[in-house]
Amino acid sequence: MATAPTTRLTAHVKAGGCAAKLSPSILDRVLGQIPRFEDPNVIVGFDTSDDAAVYRISDDLALVQTVDFFTPVVDDPFTFGAIAAANALSDVYAMGGRPISALSVLCYPGGGDLDVLAEILKGGAEKMREAGCPVVGGHSVNDPEIKFGYAVTGLIHPDRVKANTGAQVGDAVLLTKRIGTGVIGTALKREIAKAEHVAEATASMLKLNRAACEAMLQFEVHGCTDVTGFGLMGHVRELARGSGVTIAVERDRVRLLPGASEYVEAGAIPGGLNNNREFASGCVAGDAPAIFYDPQTSGGLCITMPERDAESFIGAFPDAYRIGSVLARGERPIQIV
Repeated sequence: MATAPTTRLTAHVKAGGCAAKLSPSILDRVLGQIPRFEDPNVIVGFDTSDDAAVYRISDDLALVQTVDFFTPVVDDPFTFGAIAAANALSDVYAMGGRPISALSVLCYPGGGDLDVLAEILKGGAEKMREAGCPVVGGHSVNDPEIKFGYAVTGLIHPDRVKANTGAQVGDAVLLTKRIGTGVIGTALKREIAKAEHVAEATASMLKLNRAACEAMLQFEVHGCTDVTGFGLMGHVRELARGSGVTIAVERDRVRLLPGASEYVEAGAIPGGLNNNREFASGCVAGDAPAIFYDPQTSGGLCITMPERDAESFIGAFPDAYRIGSVLARGERPIQIV
């Protein structure tokens, strides 16, 4: 953990972590205007809003490419750097890939504390070391607001990509982490968060999705995405729409981080939550709690697999739990039951 002098990093940003993302409605409007360059080797591009791009190199090898960076979501610089790394790596794991190299993306004030900057970079490098993914370079910009993350490259077999377009009717839907990091981060920024709640959320964000990925690859996985900035409903929406199905989410099965409900009631609502709800709620039949739209930082994997494998997967990765089922396409992509 950091030994350098620190300031409250979260006090100097408008929004922390993946809650700082642009509204999905803005991205949806703009990305539709971007011309596509057709290349038969692009297995996964940005058309389906998947977690990472996949580019075929040969019949048995493809690259997985992603980039993710954000503002501080915790106050400790070393921990912030490590969370940023775990979050960036997650996109590769969500595709079923193995990360092999990373480039850092950094915005930092030129007159800022260099000890704090060093701790951010050390935290990221240590988490990348844990993942077996060397940091091979990067780029920095002088910016009054701190932002940090990575562009990560991974490897995968072209026939083994776990996209967000493959969910099948009858599948079980599972999640590998609890949700609530966005509201807890907002409570921290407002100085109303309890230390034990911040500690639980931090531990969740620091946990790599590598073990979850390795466990799921033992089974017949049909669809996968990680739950990050667009919240549970936003990412389940993409999974359902891309697969042409309806996903039934059982609201009482979704597990929350300790304190998350308390901070929603206290009004610690990140702006990203409201943006997510505005964008995705029209695709949801039934009453989805506000926390279902909470932007997650370094969230878990949302996986669909045959019903017969669900319990075995939970046995292989006990943090996983079932949140619903895949149904034939109904009136809306998501049904809350």
